[in-house]
Amino acid sequence: MFVRSLTLGVAAAALLSSGAMAADLFIPTTPAPIYESAGFSWDGLYAGVEAGGIFDGNTAGAAGGGIGFNGFGTTNGVIGGIVGVNFTVADPIIIGLELQGDYQFGNAGTEAGLFLALARVGAVVTDQVLVYAAGGVGVTSQNAASTGVYALGGGVEFAVTDNVSIRGEVLGLGDFGNAAPGQGAGDQFFDSAKATVGVFYHF
Repeated sequence: MFVRSLTLGVAAAALLSSGAMAADLFIPTTPAPIYESAGFSWDGLYAGVEAGGIFDGNTAGAAGGGIGFNGFGTTNGVIGGIVGVNFTVADPIIIGLELQGDYQFGNAGTEAGLFLALARVGAVVTDQVLVYAAGGVGVTSQNAASTGVYALGGGVEFAVTDNVSIRGEVLGLGDFGNAAPGQGAGDQFFDSAKATVGVFYHF
């Protein structure tokens, strides 16, 4: 009888001990953190294409028709490529440098090139929206003749994926020359306006 009681006591103690050990092994789990996107990054290199038009005023200073090449009061198509780089200097301010190379075409069947080097200063309104001002200098070329030009304007750019953005831009264009005889009352600060829409890939 004593041996049976002793055996039952040892078995009960073993069961209680194993239950306590099992309780000690229980490890509570914490929920996995929710992933939040860091948002679109405007910093770094980008490249893209643009298309639009160049609209000449009624008075222009460059011989042969101002920044466009078909004369005053005309519209020329434009298509080109762009490369640039952005830097965040202080949230939300971004500065950048950009090179634009455009091919101009019009009803007269003539062709011309427009090349611009621009500095940009912008503000990130939201993670997906950038507004900016741009200004710089360049050259327009037609029939082996070149004219120095300057550009001032701005635009709005929208992020549509993690690496792709679209933008609309308007630049006022002027040349560094004076009005040629028979080309209007005088040279204007802006001889032409360039309006384009572009698509860009950000590396």
